[in-house]
Amino acid sequence: MSYNYDDNNIFAKILRGEIPNKTVLETDYSLAFEDISPAAPVHILVIPKGPYVSHDHFAIEASDEEVLDYTRAIGEVCKITGVQPSSGGSGFRSIANAGQDAIQEVPHFHTHIIGGRNLGRMISPN
Repeated sequence: MSYNYDDNNIFAKILRGEIPNKTVLETDYSLAFEDISPAAPVHILVIPKGPYVSHDHFAIEASDEEVLDYTRAIGEVCKITGVQPSSGGSGFRSIANAGQDAIQEVPHFHTHIIGGRNLGRMISPN
């Protein structure tokens, strides 16, 4: 399977500084910022700085340093925002959509960290 990265997507523009964002955390390989249309009181997007389309693309092609940094960045965002159950938070949901069926809106791998209220069921059974 080939991955076609569009370097004109909104997250690529954010990474280049062409579009402002409300940064929560920046590391060598990752950027976390507030979602512009939050679904809950806490809604942070965590993106790798590399040109990856989806989680599987990232898992297959990213360097070990990028993968470790990204994973640790997600943990740090949960700590910063206070959603970590181990630190007194009431929990969070992490979501990474991939492809058409998942309604991936931006073709740059990203993880939503959503919390701050009861989120209900993730997917209703059909």
